[in-house]
Amino acid sequence: MKRRTFIQNASLTGIGVVAGAAALSCKDEKDSTTQASSRSNSAAMIATIPVVIATWNVPTSTAKAWEVLQEGKSALEAIEQGCMVEEANAEGQSVGIGGLPDRDGKVTLDACIMNKHGDYGAVVCMQNIVHPISVARKVMEDTPHVIFAGKGAEEYAVSIGFKRENLLTESSKKAWEKWRKTSLYKPIINIENHDTIGMLAIDKNGDISGGCTTSGLAYKMAGRVGDSAIIGSGLFIDNEIGGATATGLGEEVLKTVGSFLIVELMRQGKSPQEACEEAIGRIIKKTPVFKDFQVGYIAVNKAGETGAYCIHEGFTMMQYQNNENENIPVDFYNKA
Repeated sequence: MKRRTFIQNASLTGIGVVAGAAALSCKDEKDSTTQASSRSNSAAMIATIPVVIATWNVPTSTAKAWEVLQEGKSALEAIEQGCMVEEANAEGQSVGIGGLPDRDGKVTLDACIMNKHGDYGAVVCMQNIVHPISVARKVMEDTPHVIFAGKGAEEYAVSIGFKRENLLTESSKKAWEKWRKTSLYKPIINIENHDTIGMLAIDKNGDISGGCTTSGLAYKMAGRVGDSAIIGSGLFIDNEIGGATATGLGEEVLKTVGSFLIVELMRQGKSPQEACEEAIGRIIKKTPVFKDFQVGYIAVNKAGETGAYCIHEGFTMMQYQNNENENIPVDFYNKA
């Protein structure tokens, strides 16, 4: 099932996501009956490593990352290969080939990756390359720079062996043509304003890496860059503490440096769940029109405990841990 169709059609019960050493406790007791039935198995899940988590319903991506970890490879390798699965999924319309274009009809991609040392590589506004996550890794490992943009990013990718491909599929082209007939553009919550796959992993050695890859806000103005490829906003890793990644309206994540904030809150002793909730609270406090857009966060700490929170119902987190690959509805703020 396409992720967009899943998000539109699924009637999801908002639940808190906390995989801890103790059983999951519902902090919002009014939802406890429904939540207990939907998470009875996961509630008893013990925080262990390795672990992979990702934004949205991407089971094949987390399965690939888990497979890599089971082979004894690094979290960094798992992140790259896991993200590549979704980048190659032409049906997804959020990442890589098939991503929804900007308002000029061009598919532009942003991605970043971070390793256990805190090294970082990114590409923004890159066209014609299916796997921006892999180019970002090359930027990190093989150049003295951290961000390549636009035509320069594309030319660099080609120079090291990546092939140019047309990223605009027929279905995405038709969606864009339909959009062009509208007189006013308003993003649809959980659809046009998420367009991001963020992934975090801890390997058998306890080392953490993360990645984020996206085709960006659908029908955005040409040249727009969101949070996904920006260190501290769309993604942040501190191997001593944990990691966090974001999805949703990037402009709001950028203004609060959300992923860095979550890691720092965990450094201060908050659980991943508490940190995600506070980061969403910062956005809500600063932005009166929060009902018009979606932002969601996921996080993991060094022990393998996870958390997730968002503004509106509909956001989900994939979690592969203890040999179970589970799509988990995420608790949300706007329950009015």
